[in-house]
Amino acid sequence: MITIVITSYNEPKATLKAVNVFLQQNSKEKFRVIVVDPHQEAIDFLKSHITNKNVEFFLDPGEGKSYALNLLIQENATGDKKDILIFTDGDVYASENALEEIKKAFDNPRIGCVTARPVSIDGRNTKYGYWANFAFEGVHRARSKLSRAGRFFECSGYLFAIRNSVIYDFPLETSEDSIIPYLFWKKGYKIYYAEKVEVYVKNPSNWQDWLAQKIRNIKGHENLTKIAPDMPRTKSLKNEILYGWYFLFIFPKNFRELWWTLQLYPARLYLYFKAFREIKKNKTYRDGWRGESVTESTKTLD
Repeated sequence: MITIVITSYNEPKATLKAVNVFLQQNSKEKFRVIVVDPHQEAIDFLKSHITNKNVEFFLDPGEGKSYALNLLIQENATGDKKDILIFTDGDVYASENALEEIKKAFDNPRIGCVTARPVSIDGRNTKYGYWANFAFEGVHRARSKLSRAGRFFECSGYLFAIRNSVIYDFPLETSEDSIIPYLFWKKGYKIYYAEKVEVYVKNPSNWQDWLAQKIRNIKGHENLTKIAPDMPRTKSLKNEILYGWYFLFIFPKNFRELWWTLQLYPARLYLYFKAFREIKKNKTYRDGWRGESVTESTKTLD
């Protein structure tokens, strides 16, 4: 059994698309979809448009995404480690091969977590669209290398899957896509990068939204230092400097993209500076659906 948990935040039209993408997939495996949203009106909209009996709805109590995921991991524990839990968001959608490729990866009993490849739906013809493509390509190359080497790496919160009934909860104070793979790693499982499975993402298109989204991500990852100090870090300022500098020479295709790349490097440094300053002022990561602010420019259909 595959259980797909789609967490959304009052984006019913986008979530409807995310649900339908899974319902339209050809899978030999039995599966169901659970849609999670803290807004009753969003759930009511989805119920009026989805009649498939394999789709269930869960009204989140409003304590944050990680809190809701903990509840659902516990409530949907089957005791069978061959079963799969897939986590994704309502404002993204998966490629049509997602279920089959993920199931195929878990045929290896050593695999505990499987993560997909984020693909930006933003073009390279704007600065923020280019920045998104630049970042996702870097992540793709890093995960491919680490996965082939059998080393630890963090998953993508946009879409990742875990083996059922291995863990039953995880700490709320950090990103679920970081701490959950680590918990599996400690139990002796491997992390696998299913790069044939794509998850399509709308990224921020202005400075305010870009900064807000990235700062929240950094705060979540920096909390790992307290929660799991021995966890191998794959997302950090140090790694960005060590492994990202060469992209300056290979990723830009023209002078405009080179100029945008040169702007990205100081922007990333400022981002870390601002995030660390907020952490020092005790403005720490808070478990929530959209963090401290809603990034309006990442919305797709709503």
